[in-house]
Amino acid sequence: MSIFSKKQTKKVVVNAKNHGYKPEVVTFKQGKEAQLKFIPSDSMGCMNEVVSKDLNFDQKLDGQKEVVINIPTDKPGTYTYACSMDMFHGKVVVE
Repeated sequence: MSIFSKKQTKKVVVNAKNHGYKPEVVTFKQGKEAQLKFIPSDSMGCMNEVVSKDLNFDQKLDGQKEVVINIPTDKPGTYTYACSMDMFHGKVVVE
């Protein structure tokens, strides 16, 4: 298996106490399989759910284990996601 066929994986730490998603913006190359790996913390609050109308996901985060979400990279653009109360935001950029 070639290293070029590996999925692009980016980790995002989720923590309401530290003001949201770190990093706030992640970038993927267009046309290559991609996934976001949300890493929960002990301070979740409204961040126990991550929602994106742009990327068509609504995922519960239980605060215990990492959650992986596949990201479509067929079209370039900037796509947003947020906590369940729309207080904390993140972005996915496909270029």
